[in-house]
Amino acid sequence: MATKLTADDAKQSLNAHVAAKGMEIREKYGPDIGWKELRRILEDRTCVRYPCEIVFEATPLEAGEFAHPVARGQHPEDGFTMYVHPFFMTRLPQVPALVLYQLVLVNYGAFASADDAEIFAANALGLPQDDYYHALCEMADQLCGCATA
Repeated sequence: MATKLTADDAKQSLNAHVAAKGMEIREKYGPDIGWKELRRILEDRTCVRYPCEIVFEATPLEAGEFAHPVARGQHPEDGFTMYVHPFFMTRLPQVPALVLYQLVLVNYGAFASADDAEIFAANALGLPQDDYYHALCEMADQLCGCATA
């Protein structure tokens, strides 16, 4: 008799997968992932499934949003533009933490949750998930009061 998998089973499986992928990135590009390493990660199809280019522009972002990937076409293979708020253009050391969080959307689409994003990025950066979450919140809070265009 076949085992029936539940939605919770799928969630646990994805959590484990994103954790492992984050650790693989850290092993390959760490221990300190900066701007240079991030650009190499984006070119590595074992880390990022589809082409992804960073653009510092706030127009497609929601209010208070620090980054978000937008598909370039109808198919994931067409690639993505990772829009990062221009506030961070002069804060390049912070950009890897912001972009790594969003990469789960590029790699896994709508199946990925915020928890998956935190696990993936925290493991890639070698941080406990709670520490990464607090750092991410602090970076997002920096957007308060800055121009959106």
